[in-house]
Amino acid sequence: MQSRRELLATAAAFGAAAAVPKIALAAAPTGEAAKMYAFFDTSMAQTFRRSPELPTMLGLDKGDLAWTKSELSDFSLTALAENKANTAHDLKTLRAIDRKQLSGMDAVNYDTVEFVLATQDEGNRRFQYGGQGVNSPYVLSQLTGAYQQMPDFLDTQHTIETKADADAYMARVEAFGRLLDQEVDVVRHDVALGVTPPDFVLDKALTQLKAFLASEPDKAPVVVSLERRTKEKNIAGAWAPQAQGLYAEKIRPALARQAALLEGLRAKAVHDAGCWRLPDGDEYYRLGLRNYTTSNITPDEVHKTGLELVASLGAQADVLMRKAGYTKGGVGERYRAMATDPKQIYPNTDKGKEELLARLNEQVKVVSAKLPQWFGQLPKAPLDIRRVPPAIEAGAPGGYYYSPTLDGKRPGIYWINLRNTAEVPAWTLPTLTYHEGLPGHHLQLALNNEAGDLPLIRKVIGFSGYSEGWALYAEQLAVEMGMYDNDVLGHIGMIHDAMFRAVRLVVDSGMHHKRWSREQAVKYFVDNIGDAESSAITEIERYCVWPGQACSYMVGKITWMNGRERAKKALGRKFDIRKFHDAGLLAGGTPLTVLDQVIDNYIASAR
Repeated sequence: MQSRRELLATAAAFGAAAAVPKIALAAAPTGEAAKMYAFFDTSMAQTFRRSPELPTMLGLDKGDLAWTKSELSDFSLTALAENKANTAHDLKTLRAIDRKQLSGMDAVNYDTVEFVLATQDEGNRRFQYGGQGVNSPYVLSQLTGAYQQMPDFLDTQHTIETKADADAYMARVEAFGRLLDQEVDVVRHDVALGVTPPDFVLDKALTQLKAFLASEPDKAPVVVSLERRTKEKNIAGAWAPQAQGLYAEKIRPALARQAALLEGLRAKAVHDAGCWRLPDGDEYYRLGLRNYTTSNITPDEVHKTGLELVASLGAQADVLMRKAGYTKGGVGERYRAMATDPKQIYPNTDKGKEELLARLNEQVKVVSAKLPQWFGQLPKAPLDIRRVPPAIEAGAPGGYYYSPTLDGKRPGIYWINLRNTAEVPAWTLPTLTYHEGLPGHHLQLALNNEAGDLPLIRKVIGFSGYSEGWALYAEQLAVEMGMYDNDVLGHIGMIHDAMFRAVRLVVDSGMHHKRWSREQAVKYFVDNIGDAESSAITEIERYCVWPGQACSYMVGKITWMNGRERAKKALGRKFDIRKFHDAGLLAGGTPLTVLDQVIDNYIASAR
């Protein structure tokens, strides 16, 4: 999964300020296109003011945007209301531009931004809980909230090269405490509307909050990061004691207030997993599916597609398993036998985890050598593979990706969760690497960042359906590239991960639409793909927090596969896989509804 999940969640509008890169066009746009790009510029400048973390994520927090480096977003109820009003205003402004006068990439750019603004605005108008839109109904959970995200953001994305950078870091540490208390206000607002996370979500969030509270100030992640990095850069100053004091005064008490709030909610929390129980919950799920898949698929279609795919992929796995000598029990039981085979488990030690990371890097080298046969353009940004920080690994996914900064100073990062190596048997690792790294997220998102003819707004917006769909398509592409020709267990692993995404369709729609319990979803998950119950629980609880997001992977893959088949059929001998991939990737991330348009444009031009 890519971590730059819908940056729209923290930025209600878009565009490019005068100090940041502009679109590189062969000729200046005119007419309605000129109005559109001017709107993009103005809107993005507003976004940087409302979401100062964004320039840091993009590597643009310097020069005229240096002021953003010492700021954090305002998450007050007043600011959230203003953000919603700005989104509605931006949508009205964009729709005043005559779409009929646009063609080619101008039309793609318009339709992409219009989809995002329209979906976000509909969510803002219909639902008064969750902060904004339909990204998650719960401000605080095991996966949402500043307590879970900010330490990692400060450590991995806020660069420290100078004293000014360290001072800006300290300012953000202080603002972190303010942000935590603002979240408390929003949670109280949502509780009054009848929105409280399930008991098991509160339990996991409390476990993580208490782990932070158990750390003394000198061991707190935000303090340790500043102390380490100022020492590495020989930046003079009493950084450690200053940061410890600020943590003890501002952050720790705010964390304690969040924990106390959740403890109070826990006493009356229900166990129902789905968002159907929330105000207008069925509609929340419908719009959540549209937000994350960026398609028009319905909850019933999601469920039916998932059941059919689980059956067909299970049949494929059965054939390969028999070839590999696994013949006893159902497919899920055989996957479980493979997962618990001691020969497939790296030692759960620091040395074992280092060996595992080294193996992942070897796999990246092998697949990288094959890429020129399948892609006309390749990314320049390097790929790093890193372990998920232990402080957040309890609730974090098995793997995820951070795209490179636009300034090229931070590489793409593929994070793998090594809290327990038994959860990542060796036969599962190749496919995870092709998904998160190459030819998956890193190839797609690095090319997106490096595309010189895309306006900044298009580089900022993330689409789960497009990006996760591409990454799942990339897993299938690895088979076609020959990565499993001599690795039948790895190929079985690839089918496992495809089944995993098909199972997600079933359990996500099961919980949020068909009112399945958490336990029913966990059982279906374990029975069909044999994963450890602990892994299944982490996944199922994630789907409870992000309704619809888990469906974006397979819906996106199906769209990419259908588009390729449509292009092959239309072009015959003229079809070139490299040109198809370039057309889909270099147009930048889009809603799946717009991706179909991009592929149709490619077919027309190739003819």
